[in-house]
Amino acid sequence: MHGRAVRNLAKLDSTQARITRIFDAAAGGKNNFLVDKDTVRHFDQVTPAITTAARAVLQFLSRVVRHLAAVEGVDQFMIVGSGVPSGLSAGHRLHDIARRASANPDLRVVYVENDPMVVTMAQATIEPFTDLVRVVEGDVREIDEMLRDQVVQTFIDWDRPLAVLLLSTYSLDDDEYAHYVVKRLRHIAPLGSFLGLLHTTFDSIPAELLPAIRDLLAMTLPGLAIRSRDEVAALLDGLDLVEPGLVWVPQWRPAERDLACRDQPGSSGNYGAVARIP
Repeated sequence: MHGRAVRNLAKLDSTQARITRIFDAAAGGKNNFLVDKDTVRHFDQVTPAITTAARAVLQFLSRVVRHLAAVEGVDQFMIVGSGVPSGLSAGHRLHDIARRASANPDLRVVYVENDPMVVTMAQATIEPFTDLVRVVEGDVREIDEMLRDQVVQTFIDWDRPLAVLLLSTYSLDDDEYAHYVVKRLRHIAPLGSFLGLLHTTFDSIPAELLPAIRDLLAMTLPGLAIRSRDEVAALLDGLDLVEPGLVWVPQWRPAERDLACRDQPGSSGNYGAVARIP
């Protein structure tokens, strides 16, 4: 594992903000750099909601994982692009939540990440303590290569239902390729599997703030994919959505303790959905 860490860190660029690290910084995590914290501050100056929105997303992901493990009985997860957020405390990360909720003590989770820092830190802080979680380097923008990864191919039992959480839709700025990614995941997932989707949107941003936010994104995160609700719904066309369907993330099976963006769900800036794969 030391060799993997060295290779990953050699590719690390601490001068350029990355969306996974920005998300981590906004959620109060430690797997980020000063440039990521500065980006959060810049966004907060335009619209002071990013920190609360990041917490709402974390709460949504926790509820999705808990539901799939406890209610739907899924005991295999492939989580693509979550940033393995360190804003969730030890014992409360997504794999911990899934394993506590599941009736199967051997539930398995594979995280797929493309940020070298996230990969290295997660491998160092998670893998040594369990044989049931793996962290692999991969990029949804190279979906076929990602799915050919040896760990992805061998750690998951491809003859049993699987939950794929596609959380890195922000990197899929080409519509045709975004649809291909969803189609590819639907094709490879075994019968009885689920697809979870998270997607950033500008639908709730006041028109007078849009120019400033677009300019800030162009400078800090060029190529970030932003879609309307109709465009996100098109990605899920043909799938059987689990209630309550495609909604703002605070509205997806809300829990009483999850307060982030509860009163203004649109301020989360993200839609979420879970679908059964036919």
